[in-house]
Amino acid sequence: MKTKFYILSAVLVIGSLFFMATTTNKNDDYAEKHLIVVLRDIGHQLLLHAKDSTSRVLPIKKIKDNTFQITFQSNFTFVSDTLVSLVDKKLKSTNLPTEYIVNVIDCSNKELIFAYEVSIKTDNILPCLGRKQPVGCYMIQIEFLKTKSLSLYNYLLLLIPLGIVGYFMRGNYFNRKKSTTPTPPPILDYISIGKYAFYTDKSILKFDDETIELSEREAKLLAIFAINQNQLIERERLLKEVWENEGVFVISRNLDVLVSKLRKKLQKDDLVKITNQHGKGYKLEVGV
Repeated sequence: MKTKFYILSAVLVIGSLFFMATTTNKNDDYAEKHLIVVLRDIGHQLLLHAKDSTSRVLPIKKIKDNTFQITFQSNFTFVSDTLVSLVDKKLKSTNLPTEYIVNVIDCSNKELIFAYEVSIKTDNILPCLGRKQPVGCYMIQIEFLKTKSLSLYNYLLLLIPLGIVGYFMRGNYFNRKKSTTPTPPPILDYISIGKYAFYTDKSILKFDDETIELSEREAKLLAIFAINQNQLIERERLLKEVWENEGVFVISRNLDVLVSKLRKKLQKDDLVKITNQHGKGYKLEVGV
């Protein structure tokens, strides 16, 4: 009786492992297709931040296992913080690995012009933030450091025959410990503005250990400045995105007052200031 039971249990385990292998391959194929869609969206959003809504993101290339390349039809410019924030936001919103290395390469000479790493082992390496790159041809390579683990469904499928074996093995039982997942790396959920950290989701600024709360309008305005650092932004655009998109009509004076409030909250860092170009607009200058 016991012999038959053990044979049956072995068949169940082997069958479960075979089924898991076939479904994992299908899931991996779907995951790669989904990843390509996410990477194209990252490229698209990067072009929009560069005020380019017409040129195309070229087909995503798989350089090697877990490494993908985003290429573009036209030259463009970008701020390093914008790229970091976009990649972080898109990958966090999907079921994709959260440890990766990003390399930005100059197409003409194949030189590495910007790179950073998000990883538990390195505690995140994010150099050269806040710098605007000149207009040029760039390729973005993203290497994922970890592959996806088995799904919860597959784990449960494997536990069924193992549970049957364990139930009938009298006197021997399994002390199952809760598996502890490694603490995910601290993901960059803020935009650096000089010595300030701007948490867009929470509408707060942090300077050292001090937390500075922002109103809804202040946060909207600062978000526009933060992703366009050291760039002149027209008054009309600021008025539209902060107020008019919500159907609120305002005068220019409202914008001036709001900018004045932001200046006071950014005055702790001497290298951060909001300058006014009369009749044109405002610019958030960082490190100038």
